[in-house]
Amino acid sequence: MTPDATSGSTSTFDFDTVVVNGVSRAYGRRRALHGVSFGASRGDIIGVLGPNGAGKSTLLGIVSTLLRPTSGTVAYGTSGPADPAAVRSRLGVLGHDLFLYPELTARENLTFFAALYGCAHVAARVDDALARAGLASRADDAAVGFSRGMRQRLALERALIHDPRLVLLDEPFTGLDEASASALLARLRALRADGRIVVLATHDLDLADGLLDKALFLRDGRLLEEVARPERVRAAYKDVLGR
Repeated sequence: MTPDATSGSTSTFDFDTVVVNGVSRAYGRRRALHGVSFGASRGDIIGVLGPNGAGKSTLLGIVSTLLRPTSGTVAYGTSGPADPAAVRSRLGVLGHDLFLYPELTARENLTFFAALYGCAHVAARVDDALARAGLASRADDAAVGFSRGMRQRLALERALIHDPRLVLLDEPFTGLDEASASALLARLRALRADGRIVVLATHDLDLADGLLDKALFLRDGRLLEEVARPERVRAAYKDVLGR
């Protein structure tokens, strides 16, 4: 296959919407999710909010195709392929495991993942990613010597190196100082403007103010409420989850 004109990767599959329909997930007798449904379109930033154990990470795992739902479906576009590998080629995932090789340099990590996705113009793409991460001066240092915040910034660019359509972020602000958090917010807004779909789980409610196109409030694996464009996320959180 030839590189995709938009992303520079070898994937020709793309989609404009993601629809989660009645998704449940059970671990033995314990249900982590109970019939969760929501939709997202190009340019949406969706916040998945709730206390520990609410099912946020499980939901992201299912949308990322890394977990199978016990029941329900996730549709990527109107005629998504059955092969999860094709879907994954258009996903960028940042979770608690940063998926970095500590013995490799920052440049080597990004180069490896860019090549893995079949990206075009790898060297230029990696240079741009290092600059966005604020790591250009540390490009040839091993990741093992980086602070948590530096590794977090590098891992974000690792997740975005192939210009994915759908970006899934689990606690992306972890370990970031104020300047880095502000840079991440700007990066997320740029992804929205570029037509990406972003789904993020976060406990940093104040940082989400004015960012989210939709907030999903989960508790005990159940979607309690879906709130469009909350301006004061902490207040909405208390209103929904304090009931």
